[in-house]
This record gives sequence, C-alpha cells and structure tokens, in this order.
Amino acid sequence: MLKWMMLKYFYFTALLQKHGWLESAYVGVDTNGVIQYLDSTPPDFAIAVESVQGLALPGFQNAHSHAFQYAMAGLAENHPAGVDDDFWTWREAMYQCALAVDPDQAQAIAAMLYAEMVRVGYTHVAEFHYLHHDKDGKPYSQLAEMGLRMVEAAKQAGIKITLIPVFYQKGGFGLEPQPRQRRFISKTVDEYFKLFEASGEVIKNYAGASLGFSVHSLRAVALSDIITTYQQGPKNLPFHVHVSEQKKEVFDCLAHCQKRPMQWLLDNLEVNDRFNLVHSTHLNDEELSRLAKSGASVVLCPSTEGNLGDGIFRMKEYVKLGGKWNIGTDSHIGLNPLEEFRMIDYRQRLVTNHRNTFEGDAAAYLVNEATVSGRKAMGVVSNNHFEIGQPLDAVVYQSGAHLVANTSPKNRLATLVYTGDTSRIAGTLVNGRWVVKDQHHQNGHAIKPAFAKAMHEVKNR
Repeated sequence: MLKWMMLKYFYFTALLQKHGWLESAYVGVDTNGVIQYLDSTPPDFAIAVESVQGLALPGFQNAHSHAFQYAMAGLAENHPAGVDDDFWTWREAMYQCALAVDPDQAQAIAAMLYAEMVRVGYTHVAEFHYLHHDKDGKPYSQLAEMGLRMVEAAKQAGIKITLIPVFYQKGGFGLEPQPRQRRFISKTVDEYFKLFEASGEVIKNYAGASLGFSVHSLRAVALSDIITTYQQGPKNLPFHVHVSEQKKEVFDCLAHCQKRPMQWLLDNLEVNDRFNLVHSTHLNDEELSRLAKSGASVVLCPSTEGNLGDGIFRMKEYVKLGGKWNIGTDSHIGLNPLEEFRMIDYRQRLVTNHRNTFEGDAAAYLVNEATVSGRKAMGVVSNNHFEIGQPLDAVVYQSGAHLVANTSPKNRLATLVYTGDTSRIAGTLVNGRWVVKDQHHQNGHAIKPAFAKAMHEVKNR
C-alpha cells in the first residue's frame, strides 16, 4: 500500500488505448514518470489526484527532423516570374541556411523548434542530423559538437530525442561534394563511424536521448559504402535513409546503376522492420509490394513534401498491402500532427476521388499506426499506447471543447483528428510531468529570447 501512496496520480476524462478509450482513467506514476497504476477506478485508499478534464492521447512521434531548417521556414516562398522553382532550387536556400549557423545558434533554433513540437503534442523526435562540421567544413574538436547541441536543445525543450548522425559523402550519384555541402561531409565509412561513436557519447548527457544511424540517401553516399555502413553498423538500432523523394533522383539513379533507388535498396540490403525509409514518393508496383512485405516503415512528411513539390506517396495501395508508416515534419514548414494526418488522407481522396482511404475507423488507424511505427523508428517497442512500466507521455486535448463535449466515445477520436487544432490542447506530459500546459512551455522564458537572439545574429529573416 505504501508504494501506491507514493505515486503521483492523474485523472483523465478518457485515455486512448489501441483498442479504444479507457473512460475515467486513473494513472499513477513514480518519481521517474513511469506508469505504475492504470485503471478506470481509483485505488482503494485515499489519494491526492490531479483531475484533468481532458482526453489523453499517446504523445506523437516525430520521425524525421532537420532542426536547423526551422530557421528558414517560410523564407523560400517568393517565386519570381519566369523562374522554375522546385526542390533543387529550394535546396540552394537550404545550403545558405546550413552555412549560416554556429553551434550556439543551432542549439537555440532547435530548442525553439522542439518546444513548439511539444506544444502541439510531440513527445519524441528523431533528429536526422547532418550539420556536423564548422562553417569551413572542418571537424570540431568534439566531433559530435553539433549533435551535442541537438541533445542539449531537446533537454531544454523537455522532448525525448533519437539522435541520428547521418553519413553524407557525395554531391550526387558519382559526384564529389559541392563546397556548399562542406559541413555535412564524412569522406569515408571510418570517418562516419568515428562521428557515430562520438554521438554515442554525447547522448549520455540526457536520459531522454537515444541513438539511431543513417546514410543520407543513395545519391549522397557511394553505393558500395552504403552496403558497408549498414553491414558494419549496430544491429539493434533503427536505420533511417531518404529514398525516391524526387523524380530526378530516380532518373539519376537509373543512369548511375541501372536500378531505381528503392529497387537498389531492396536488392542490396536486408530491408526489415528496423528500416525507416523517408518519403519513398516515387515507387512502381513491384517496389511498393516488396516494401510492404519487408516490414520497413515509410516516413511520411506531408507538409514538407507538399511544400517542396515532391509528389504523393501511394498510401491507399500501400496500406492495403499491409505497409507500415510513421510521420515526420522534416523542414518544419508545418508542425501540427493532426494536419499531417489529414493531409495524408485528403491527398489520397483527391487523386482517387474516393473518401475511404482507410477501411474502418480512419482516425483510429492513423493514430495507432503512427504511434506504433513511430515509436519503433525511435528504437522504442511497446504493447499498448499506455501501459504499466512505460513512461506517461501524452498529449491532452480539452474534453470540454464544444464538438468533442457533444460527441459519443465512438466518434470522439475522429472528431479530434479531423476537426481539431492546437488551440484544443490542454497540455503535453513527458515522463509524467507537464512540459506544456495551457499553451505555455515550462522553459519558454529562456528558450524564446535565445531563439530571438540567434535569428537576429543569423540575419536571414
């Protein structure tokens, strides 16, 4: 009995599990924020309970982030007449941003971004990190200095982070890197693994940090080195890679090795459920089928993919094949996870002229799949959205919001997913503690001024 009395207790109007709502949910967490009690009835003895008139959903997983690009969000939308603007011209603006920030500024930008992620309901981010070196392209004395800054930013913002140091070697298929890419480059597999090992040390500074590994893309690393990197890499960590984002990438890959990017990947690596394949936009029938059977997850970044004109992933067909997927915000032109879900669904409705992208309860499918596969992308495996022995990471939506308050439990989640916006969020809990409550971040007083200072110094806005 003493153990149960030592816990911190919450009451939620309802709490979402894989198979539906737990109504009148009581959750008790220990001092580390790990769930020790979870039931629809309170314990059999008198306890103090924080009553939350809200609906607890599992904290969202952001499986793909380039934090420094938040500094340029909204700055590549001026399109002079007669200029053919696409992903490849946008990339030039991205290079300018990448060359502009020092470690302090990069940390301040990331902290602001991560704080905003927590505000809109993300509790874990996978930082696909390739801004490794100084502005001249020279390694820092601490090889993982910039990775360390991402971890420190996550700590400031109260979000969990899976740091994914990225192997970036080439300027395109068979091409040497461009000067504008100098901050990204590891010349050899050995150089990359030295960076990876250093990254493993810096995550020790934050209990909420873990590690993944990656090659940037088939165009950015020699094909033989991609094979070596994967084969020599860790066997128990998630592996992330961009693939088939742009049509030009597909054409260039065909010219270079006579195979399409996804085809080459599936033929040359043992693609399995550790793989997180970012975008995967342009796939043929065989690639789509083989990918679904592999158990790998596609990382969809709808707002960024739309902003860059990447194209539309074949989601409806992929889901029918049993394919796995998760979401990321990539360049952070948009952050609201509910908008990402809606964009995934509505793009399919527009191209198919049918409304049933997903069979059954679409909202439940979206949240469940993004949670399960999103956690796996972070290196986390769980049996249910909330369970004893796991941390209480939740985004809580106001149960009194007018539409939700007048909706049955059967239609509650669909109402949230398809009509909700961030103003309906009561707060976000990470490890059983409010990091954001009533739209106010617990560390915003320090994060916002540092971000403003960094942007004033970068002078790109």
